[in-house]
Amino acid sequence: MSKMKTPAMAKYEKKSARRAGKKYDPKYEAWKRFTRNRTAIIGLVILVMMMIFVIGADWIAPYDYSTYNALDAYKGPSAAHWFGTDNFGRDLLSRCIFGARYSLFISLLCVIAAFFSGGVLGIIAGYFGGKVDEIIMRIMDVLQAIPSILMAICITSALGKGVGPLVIAIMISSMPRMSRNCRAAILNVKNADYVESSRAIGESESSIIIKHMIPNSVGVMVIYIVGMMSASINVIASLSYMGCGLTPPTPEWGLILSDGKAFFT
Repeated sequence: MSKMKTPAMAKYEKKSARRAGKKYDPKYEAWKRFTRNRTAIIGLVILVMMMIFVIGADWIAPYDYSTYNALDAYKGPSAAHWFGTDNFGRDLLSRCIFGARYSLFISLLCVIAAFFSGGVLGIIAGYFGGKVDEIIMRIMDVLQAIPSILMAICITSALGKGVGPLVIAIMISSMPRMSRNCRAAILNVKNADYVESSRAIGESESSIIIKHMIPNSVGVMVIYIVGMMSASINVIASLSYMGCGLTPPTPEWGLILSDGKAFFT
């Protein structure tokens, strides 16, 4: 007696045939893994929204952030100035909107620098293991023993103010955490079947890491990178507030707080 083919069975067979005819694409598989992680998707959406907001600052901000108007100085929140004005009559909402450009841009530079320093070291440590792992992780332990904000203050005090010293300071203070998170992400996929298959067909170690391991670990890495961006923004604002970051009249969030602290009363 022949087996009847239901619509559900026919649909499943068509899907199986399509999958069998598809060529394996590591990037597509990595994207599928990434989309399954809801936290990573939420973080990516927030980051994209911030980028759109920052790029459109010229159209969103109601005033020019550098326009002085002595007649409007010390104004409280109102329909004309939602956040009020500072001692020079500059609109604080506009300065906050344009200040997001500096904070987001510098934090993005810090994350990129930390990934290509601490993140790469963590990937190497996780993949090779053994003595390589021990040496790299012990160096990271030494760096992690120093409070990150204290290390950032020391570095900016030694190198001076500006974007470059800020990026270097936050990069060095973030390296231990970045390396540990990237190492953990690589260890999760180190013994996967596709990694063993790549070794069996003779792919180079660099090719295995770049083509297979990093794309399949990107979901975990993005979660930490988005979190690190927010932490970097806090550190940038803190350093500028204490006088170790950017210099006036830059509309940076920490500087805005620092300028206004004399007028709280």
